Amino acid sequence: MIGVIGSISTDFVVTTNRVPKQGETVYGEAFETTYGGKGANQAVAAARLGGQVKMFGCVGGDQFGKETKANLEDNGVDVSAVKTIENTTTGSAHITVFEGDNAIVYVPGANQLVTIDYLKSVEEDLLACDYFVIQNEIPMPSIQYLIDLADKHDIKVTYDPAPFIEIDPSYLKKVDYLLPNETEAKEMFGDVEADQLLGQYPTQLLITLGGDGVLYHDGNQPVHVPAIKGELVDTTGAGDTFSGALTVALSKGNNLTDAIQFAAIAGSLSVSKFGAQGGMPTLDTLKAHKQFNVNWQI
Repeated sequence: MIGVIGSISTDFVVTTNRVPKQGETVYGEAFETTYGGKGANQAVAAARLGGQVKMFGCVGGDQFGKETKANLEDNGVDVSAVKTIENTTTGSAHITVFEGDNAIVYVPGANQLVTIDYLKSVEEDLLACDYFVIQNEIPMPSIQYLIDLADKHDIKVTYDPAPFIEIDPSYLKKVDYLLPNETEAKEMFGDVEADQLLGQYPTQLLITLGGDGVLYHDGNQPVHVPAIKGELVDTTGAGDTFSGALTVALSKGNNLTDAIQFAAIAGSLSVSKFGAQGGMPTLDTLKAHKQFNVNWQI
């Protein structure tokens, strides 16, 4: 069982051919409401790829809360541990898409109530998981609690440290798979040469480079896995797809190298459609990709 503990949100997405300057109004080209939240995205990505996934988090007592939970269920995610909190708004992200890339304003809402008390209330369900997938759209004390809980009970952790929040380095040593992008890696570790940094966290630190692929250390040497090129429509959710896919592949017994290759295909497919979850592939779609390896355990 993969337990995804994190944010559940609604995305309000504007596509524009020009990003407004401060105080300026410009015409947008399109507007769409989609499902998001890094936690929910990771859960959907993992479930579509055949993972057994349980979501942990909070939504508000509004219509968006009902809709986001229903969307998770429709994608095969167990939402029995998701708590609805009345008189609170569901989290939201306000996204501007420009030339295939995005800028985001995130409003936590009920995601800020994924507290240690909430986690203790669902601890029995958490301890039934083999993997935790976490990110930084819930309070930092909760993230630290989850890492300690996993460390105590031999549960593996995939940690996507986005958006960046400073964390005590001692917690990073307890994480099995740490997935910052280039910017987050510099914020976490300073301006250290990539090869040197990867050597300090072999088979643990994976630095995602967007369209340039992934860097990691296989235990013997640094490795660069190139990105798989494809049609680019919207990069929103690509990192979440990678996190979810990587965890599914690892949970099925694949080694890290194969899991990264599997996740790279999933990530490349995810950017081909609009919305964080719109392009997330199913397992059948991924198996049809020319670079899918039939020897992978999926």
